[in-house]
Amino acid sequence: MTTATTAARTPNYTDAMVASMIADYTADPSLDTVATIARSMNKARRSVIAKLVREGVYKATPRVTKTGAPVIRKSSIVASICSEVGLTSLPSLDKASKADLETLLLAVQSKVA
Repeated sequence: MTTATTAARTPNYTDAMVASMIADYTADPSLDTVATIARSMNKARRSVIAKLVREGVYKATPRVTKTGAPVIRKSSIVASICSEVGLTSLPSLDKASKADLETLLLAVQSKVA
């Protein structure tokens, strides 16, 4: 029978490093700040983000399209169309292009209003 040895686990970040990281990030919450913290602590950017998330400090930047508009899923557009028309679901409508769904939603909203 083998015996399990328990080695002392060395933490990636000291308490002082975590306090400094939180202070720097809360002063300027941006990806540039994360990159600066990562360079100064000789850690990977993803590691710093993971630690900030674990500490409850990191706020992810909202996803946007190339034009800067917020990302809207086709399923939510289909749900809006269904609610405007008074139906519960239209499963095959998910297969339409996003541009067509947006046009259809605008047309339905203008007819209902």
